[in-house]
Amino acid sequence: MEIIEKCSLCARKCGVRRLETEESDGFCKMPSLPKIARCDLHFYEEPNISGENGSGAVFFSGCVMKCEYCQNYEISRTCTGRTADSKALAEMMKNLVLKGAHNINFVSPAPYVPLIKEALTLYRPPVPVIFNCSGYESTESIKSLEGFVDVYLPDFKYAFDDLAVKYSLAPHYTENAISVIAEMYRQVGNAQNGEDGLIKKGVMIRHLVLPENVENSKKVLWLIKENFSENAFLSLMAQYTPNPIIIHKELSRTLTEEEYEEVCDYMLSLGFQNGFVQELESADKIYTPSWDLTD
Repeated sequence: MEIIEKCSLCARKCGVRRLETEESDGFCKMPSLPKIARCDLHFYEEPNISGENGSGAVFFSGCVMKCEYCQNYEISRTCTGRTADSKALAEMMKNLVLKGAHNINFVSPAPYVPLIKEALTLYRPPVPVIFNCSGYESTESIKSLEGFVDVYLPDFKYAFDDLAVKYSLAPHYTENAISVIAEMYRQVGNAQNGEDGLIKKGVMIRHLVLPENVENSKKVLWLIKENFSENAFLSLMAQYTPNPIIIHKELSRTLTEEEYEEVCDYMLSLGFQNGFVQELESADKIYTPSWDLTD
C-alpha cells in the first residue's frame, strides 16, 4: 500500500489524499502507514481480554476523534512511534503470539484499516483479532473488515451530539455509533467467551461514565437496549482520570460514588446482565501505558 487516494475510513469522510509517511491534511493528520507507539502484552483490559497472559495490544498513534479527556492523548494527537508497513505489523503479531498473548488487540486502528487487512492477509494469528475503536468509524470501513475481525470492542461515548462536539469535536456521533455497532453485530453477533473465560468472538460495547454527565450515560444505556437489546455485552467504565489538557471544568475531577451508583442502578433497571462493571478505584493513572516504543 502506498497511498489512500480519498480517505473515507471514519465518519468524517474527509476525502483527503494520504501518502505513506507524510502528515495528511485530514482531521487525524495521519499518513497511510501507521505510527505504532507500543506493541506489547497489556494487562489492563477487561478480564476476558487480558486473562492471565495479557492482551497482545498494538497501540496506534493518531485518532479520528479529539476527546479532551483522552488518557492516551500523548499519542492520539501526534505521530509518535515507529512506522510500520504490513510486513512489519505481521511480524509484530507473530511476536505477540510467541509471548503468549490471548489475542491481537488493535487499539485506535480506524485510520489504518487497509494496512491492517494487508497484514492479516500475510499472517492470520491463531488467537482472536480485536478491533478496539471509538465508534466513529465509517460503516463502509467496518463492512470491509468482515472476515478479518473476530471481536469488536467499540466505545459508545455519547447519546447527545452536542456533547460529542463539545468534548470530542465529533458531529453526528450518536447516529454513526449506532450504525457502526449494528454492522459489527451483523458480522460477529454478541460477545462469546470460551470455557477458559476469554473472549473468542462478538461485540462488547464500552461506555466511560464522565463526571457531571450521568444523564448522557443513562441515555447511552437506553439506546443500547433499544437498538441491540438488554442482552448486549457491556463494559461500564469508571476509570475516568483528568489529564493536563482538560478545558471544561466539569471534567477536572474524577467520578463521585453517587454518580457512578446512579448509572449502575439504571443499567440494572434496564435489565442488562452481561458484561463488566468497573470499580471506582480504577480511576488511576497507573493504567495508562508508557509510550516507550516497546516492541
